[in-house]
Amino acid sequence: MNMPVLTGTAERAFRQLQTAARTGVACAPVRDLIGGAAAVDTAYAVQSALVTARVAAGARIVGRKIGLTAPVVQQQFGIDQPDYGVLTADMEVAPDGVIPVGATLQPRCEAEIAFVLSRDLPHVDPGMAEVISAVDYLLPAIEIVDSRITGWDITVADTIADNASSGLFILGQDRRSLRDVDLYACGMVMECRGGEVSTGAGAACMGSPLNALRWLAAEMARRGMPLRAGEMVLSGALGPMVAARPGDSFDVRINGLGAVSVRFAPKGEHHGD
Repeated sequence: MNMPVLTGTAERAFRQLQTAARTGVACAPVRDLIGGAAAVDTAYAVQSALVTARVAAGARIVGRKIGLTAPVVQQQFGIDQPDYGVLTADMEVAPDGVIPVGATLQPRCEAEIAFVLSRDLPHVDPGMAEVISAVDYLLPAIEIVDSRITGWDITVADTIADNASSGLFILGQDRRSLRDVDLYACGMVMECRGGEVSTGAGAACMGSPLNALRWLAAEMARRGMPLRAGEMVLSGALGPMVAARPGDSFDVRINGLGAVSVRFAPKGEHHGD
């Protein structure tokens, strides 16, 4: 990947977010440094610079995530479309894994459907049949969204620049064929410490997660970075996100797709104990 050329305050936004990620200390919002909420392209340039720096340091890109898929959230941010971020291999947590204290800053959990692709999606206006034919299989997933911005004080410009508030992700182990899942009606239940904390269905994600995948395929092709065979896409939340605390355990069940779980280590527990 080629490092985007950032100038002036956009360069300052890049450094500010990079420092927050490195030190684990959240920073002030960067929206004013990249031109406010309307500066979407500049925000994506900052995101690309951050990802390029991570790749140069050894990270490996494995896919994309889609955010802001719910219309009510889009209205909150004053936009009319989702956003995207980049997923790298070091962001994946093993199924039933434990997230160490300090691995995230301000984690929140979302239940999602992951698509794994068997074909490239190179066209800027792909038909739904093309998108469907590119899907190899589906998995249930938990995305741990996170923010390097203090107190989640974000606009759309902040979250895009901050890699769409990406953190970590966990994938279920049971692969499902697209033909075996009703992506509109599939119900989702997420529990924390055994109690129900979030519910939803595929329809909550742009009417269907396939609509989100189609949007992403078009957007990535338009930006000259088309989705490729073998990549994985987290297609967006099926229900409300839930804040996570040390010691929390999350269990997600999605009808037709199965289950996936993750645990946050309690305070005082060190990774490997």
